[in-house]
Amino acid sequence: MSDSVTHQQPVANLQALKPLILTPGDPAGIGPEISLRAWQAGNHNMVLQGDIGHLREIAHNAKLALNFAEYETQSFADNQHTICHVIHTPWPSAPKLGRPDAANAGQIITAIEQAVAGVKNGQFSALVTNPIAKDYLYQAGFEYPGHTEFLAHLDGHDKRPVMMLANSELRVIPLTVHIPLNKVESSITDADLSETLMISGDALKRYFGLSKPHIAVAGLNPHAGEAGYLGRFEVDKLTPFLAAFTKDDIQVSGPHSADSLFHKEARNSYDAVLCMYHDQALIPVKTVDFFNSVNVTLGLDFIRTSPDHGTAFDRAARLNARPDSLIAAIKLALQMALNAHGN
Repeated sequence: MSDSVTHQQPVANLQALKPLILTPGDPAGIGPEISLRAWQAGNHNMVLQGDIGHLREIAHNAKLALNFAEYETQSFADNQHTICHVIHTPWPSAPKLGRPDAANAGQIITAIEQAVAGVKNGQFSALVTNPIAKDYLYQAGFEYPGHTEFLAHLDGHDKRPVMMLANSELRVIPLTVHIPLNKVESSITDADLSETLMISGDALKRYFGLSKPHIAVAGLNPHAGEAGYLGRFEVDKLTPFLAAFTKDDIQVSGPHSADSLFHKEARNSYDAVLCMYHDQALIPVKTVDFFNSVNVTLGLDFIRTSPDHGTAFDRAARLNARPDSLIAAIKLALQMALNAHGN
C-alpha cells in the first residue's frame, strides 16, 4: 500500500484514549479464549464483556495467569496492566466450549447492544467484536442477515455499512458480499459504486491518515472485460462510471484486471482495492496474510473491527486457538481511534 498507516505500526499515546470494548461473541466458541490471550500478550487498553467465572475457568484451563475484576471507570487506569477488567455478563446457561446453547443467544445480543451504546456515548473509544453464530441467535428473535447489519441497525436505520478486510499489506473492499456469482453483475448500480467509494474514501482519510486515498477498482470480468470481448460490464458501465466520478480528495483508477492487481509491486501503487464480489476480495487478502487480517466495518458512526474468522466451535475445547487476528483487530481499532482524534 502506498504511504499509509497500517495496523501493525506501534500504537502510541494510548493514554489519550478511552479503552475499547471487546464483546464476548458466542461463549461456547473461541472468543473468550482469544480475548484472554490477547490481554496476556499486552493489549491492556480494553475492557472485556463476559462472565468472570467462565473467563477465570478458561484462563485456568489454558494455563493463563490472569487476575480479573469488574470494570469501574474511575479505577481502570490505576491497574489496567495488572488486572483484566470485565463488564460482568452472566450467562443464563453455563457455557460449554464447543457446545453452543441457544439459551445464551439473548444475552449475546444484549451484550452487543450494550457495547454499541457504550461506544456511541463516548465511554469507549472503539468496538471489537468476537465471532457469533447466527443460527443460534435466530432462535432468540435475531432478524438480521449478519453481525454487521445488526450493528448498522443499532447505529441508525439510514446507515450503509461497508466491509473492508485489511492487513499490513493490503486493504480490500467487496462491493457485493454474500450473493451468488450469477447475480453479481445485475445487482451493481451506479449508486452502489458511488456510495461505497465515498464511504471508503472518507474512512481512509479519517481513520488511516491518508490525505488523498487512492482506491483501485477491479473489473468484474477476466482482463477487465478485454475491451468488451470477455464481457460488456466494464465497457458499458464501470468505465463510464469511473470517468464521471469526481471527488477532489479521493483518487480512483480502473477498471483494473484483477489477476495483476494484487502482487507486491501493484500493492504499492494504491491504498485499497474496490472489488466486485466476495472472493475477488477475500482470496488475495487472506493469501497475503491469513492470520493477521482484520474485518473492518466502514460507514458507521463508531469504529468497529473484528477478527476475520468464526466461532470455531469444533476447536474451542482444545484451548489452543491463535489470537493473531483478534490482536490485529484490537491494534487496528486503537490506531483508527488515535487517527480519528488527531494523534
